[in-house]
Amino acid sequence: MLRIVLAEDAVLLRAGLVGVLERFGHQVCAAVGDVPALRAAVAAHRPDIVVTDVRMPPGFSDEGLREAVALRAADPSLSILVLSQYVEQTYAVELLDAASAPGAGVGYLLKDRVGDVEDFVRAVAAVADGGTVIDPEVVRQLLGRRRDPLTRLTPREREVLALMAEGRSNAAIARDLVVSDAAVAKHIGSILTKLDLPPAEDTHRRVLAVLAYLRG
Repeated sequence: MLRIVLAEDAVLLRAGLVGVLERFGHQVCAAVGDVPALRAAVAAHRPDIVVTDVRMPPGFSDEGLREAVALRAADPSLSILVLSQYVEQTYAVELLDAASAPGAGVGYLLKDRVGDVEDFVRAVAAVADGGTVIDPEVVRQLLGRRRDPLTRLTPREREVLALMAEGRSNAAIARDLVVSDAAVAKHIGSILTKLDLPPAEDTHRRVLAVLAYLRG
């Protein structure tokens, strides 16, 4: 029998998970809906494993996963299974890097891809036993994040970015490549999109693109 703390803000899903886990003989010490309650439950019950969602109140961004990382940092022997609809890449990498720590398991499953209740319960047991259980889609997305973003660019886009790194204006780039100003603007727009640099008031995307080029 495992002692489990469950954190899930959706009331019906939380109740359903409690029912499933208890039906298979495990004890849900606490089932909570926000991060402060999760933190308090772990301190009070010292469970074998925490099962948590990523997006929780109050911000519904990555609070649950950030708390999981913090809990694991405070107690490396605590097993963590993340169960979410989303791959939150930054903190997911940090959490999964902890999978190398001896004696504590780590898991990351996507809710929509859990096709069998028994498979889910087996995953909980495996993580609690010190194993690592990662949905292949999570792995795919994390590998995509770590891949050099410049590989997404076409040869011409790389040429344009190289000239941007030299401080050339759009007009100067157009003259060097013997293309129109409109073509250069289109290439630059594509470069910024492929490098995941959306419009933002507090950043200069052209500078960030050049920095990505220099790092590559």
